[in-house]
Amino acid sequence: MGNKIHPNSVRLGYIHDWESKWFSQRDMPALIGEDFKIRSLVKRTFKQAAVSWVGIERAGSYLRVNIHTARPGVVIGKKGADIEAIRGQIENLTGRKTFINVMEIKDPELDARLVAEAIAVQLEKRIAHRRAMRRAMERTMQSGALGIKVMVGGRLNGSEIARREWAREGRVPLHTFSADVDYGHAEAFTTAGLIGVKCWIFKKQLFVKSPKELLKLAKTSPAPTAVPEVAAEAPAPQAAPAPEAPAA
Repeated sequence: MGNKIHPNSVRLGYIHDWESKWFSQRDMPALIGEDFKIRSLVKRTFKQAAVSWVGIERAGSYLRVNIHTARPGVVIGKKGADIEAIRGQIENLTGRKTFINVMEIKDPELDARLVAEAIAVQLEKRIAHRRAMRRAMERTMQSGALGIKVMVGGRLNGSEIARREWAREGRVPLHTFSADVDYGHAEAFTTAGLIGVKCWIFKKQLFVKSPKELLKLAKTSPAPTAVPEVAAEAPAPQAAPAPEAPAA
């Protein structure tokens, strides 16, 4: 009782994908540590670039790093100077030929990591935690989310005793595996201490169940295109001869 499961872990392989795509049975511990160092380096270098997550792919001696950010211009830098600098640092760290791709996040209000980081930045600026949570939840719901839940914990408002507060709008079905629930957390470094921020965003339901939803999907889906007729029609199959009656 009271045990919590990461919302992304139970959905891996079903509706969520892995952030690291490689397999090495012999060097797995070393490569996991290397992935952690690469992500820490990218996060530390582009702290103001709204980097949500970093995907890592390995193929032999090659390494591909996919940086998902809401501000791709800040990551690339002037004439690509910043991206070349980080590529050189990763190559020196790993000793592998590295390729870096910058992926733009179209809707940052629907990304749980970015929403949590935005709330943490407001807490560091001494904005009331309830106001920061309410603003973030309003923006997320206006962007088309079906539900959002935000939780903050620590010495809120500088109180001596740490506590947790949370707020929810809409529905966040954590036990439904077909529900696309995005999860992210961040930390706010305040004068009173460290305040943690957790965010759950329910984006959509991936599997249709009720007949009403099936009918709605059929009405909104485009009409099927007609298949062109074949010029030469195939000869009709001949009927099989009837069996002869047995002789008396």
